[in-house]
Amino acid sequence: MKMDLKKLFGYEGKTVVITGAASGMSRSATEFLLELGAKVYAIDKNPIDLPVMKAYQADLSNKEEIDEVISDLPDKIDALFLCHGIAGFKGNELLVQKVNFYSQKYMTECLLERISDHGSVTFIASVGGFGWQSVYRKAVELIHLPTWEEAMKWYEDHPKEIESSYVFAKQCLLSYVTYKCMSKEFIDRKIRINAINPGDTTTGLTDDFNKSTSPTGDAEEGAQMIENIFLKSWNGYAAEPKDMGYPMVVVGSDICSYMSGQLIYIDYGLTSNWTSMALLQDSNKTIEEISHESQE
Repeated sequence: MKMDLKKLFGYEGKTVVITGAASGMSRSATEFLLELGAKVYAIDKNPIDLPVMKAYQADLSNKEEIDEVISDLPDKIDALFLCHGIAGFKGNELLVQKVNFYSQKYMTECLLERISDHGSVTFIASVGGFGWQSVYRKAVELIHLPTWEEAMKWYEDHPKEIESSYVFAKQCLLSYVTYKCMSKEFIDRKIRINAINPGDTTTGLTDDFNKSTSPTGDAEEGAQMIENIFLKSWNGYAAEPKDMGYPMVVVGSDICSYMSGQLIYIDYGLTSNWTSMALLQDSNKTIEEISHESQE
């Protein structure tokens, strides 16, 4: 029997909304979705040059601009992909929270009523969110706040929590997936919610990540630090955008129709190795402490 791949993925003729589609992992995912016959509505701060149904240019740290896009999106959405993000430069802690977590929570909840029964919501988080359990209670406290304005006040009142801006935002995103996967508003309509956690990937943001990783803002130094953390231990290589974008499309598709609440690390086994080291070594040490030791 010949298998129809488009039918297997289940995107043909379906309405998909994706953010961050101008470049990187999300662009690769968008190209794949178009090949699979999806009707794609794409959003980015930068211009999108792909043949989507409609492209929106919006600042996804700005509630008013997000609301404008939301008001124009289709009434029925089959799959939602939240893929936008920025690097965590010092002084931009609140901006990073807005872009890398809160806007994604906000868009998910604003659009949830439009998502089809048995639809999907898929996020791009990060290996940088490893150890999300350590902030889970704080993240849930933030998740429970009902409005954008209350969340901004929470951030203002918790400067210590957002010092590690990129890490905290991604940890909140992973906490959100874990906390919400069986919540009534998702589970009653069998809407799946998952996240992929990319390891080191070469994208248009690589230079920003290099600079933000270095204590002095030096891109070369940051690149070396990232190599030491993610690649040196296994003589590895950086991923390409498609190595993350393609699996994300699979996760959001009918192929994974029974998968929800999953935090999928796409890092060539790095975080599994950190977990293994923690389990085999001093039981009083946390996984995060072991991972830092492995990087030295």
